[in-house]
Amino acid sequence: MSDANEPAGPAEPERASGGGAEERRVRVVLVDDHRMFRTGVQAEIGQTERTGVEVVGEAADVDQAVSVITATRPEVVLLDVHLPGGGGVEVLRRCAPLMADAERPVRFLALSVSDAAEDVIGVIRGGARGYVTKTITGSDLVDSVFRVQEGDAVFSPRLAGFVLDAFASTDAPPVDEDLDRLTQREREVLRLIARGYAYKEIAKQLFISVKTVESHVSAVLRKLQLSNRHELTRWATARRLV
Repeated sequence: MSDANEPAGPAEPERASGGGAEERRVRVVLVDDHRMFRTGVQAEIGQTERTGVEVVGEAADVDQAVSVITATRPEVVLLDVHLPGGGGVEVLRRCAPLMADAERPVRFLALSVSDAAEDVIGVIRGGARGYVTKTITGSDLVDSVFRVQEGDAVFSPRLAGFVLDAFASTDAPPVDEDLDRLTQREREVLRLIARGYAYKEIAKQLFISVKTVESHVSAVLRKLQLSNRHELTRWATARRLV
């Protein structure tokens, strides 16, 4: 069995030698609400004999993700930021005990189309070991997965400096005290409202009732001391949440 086609091989001898995929493997769960994207990632990195990556489960929303991750205990989870049921941050919150397990830690690598400040900082604060965008190549993604398995922090090149600056900055933080008053679900509703979604569209996307959406909007307006959705949209836009 040969790994000659794997670009990242020279950096890691155990994968560069014959039979490397057998000697060094990583078990991965894919969490993304787009089935076609999961299928594409599986096809790109999930050829275990070549890449050493074994995809042991998939999930399309928060509840599925927590269930699959708990059942399979992968070494690495590729986690989308925007998911029905609370988003990637909610998955991280509910999987905190698995991340803290000293013997068999489950590590998370965010894989998202978004490079918005609130998304990046949110998942890093939640415990993710890195954040890469969906423009990443298959070979680089495989390398990133193995690095995260080993405990490294991994970021897309453009995001690395941004993350350091965000945490070091003494200016208004990307996640401020006002935003911290909101629950994860309220943040999801806030973002969708700011993007111009109607209540029915939000309800459909988050798998909740229109009445529940209305309740969340009322709670957000009350906590942020705003009067209507137009003020809410301006508030979210000013903080680059849209």
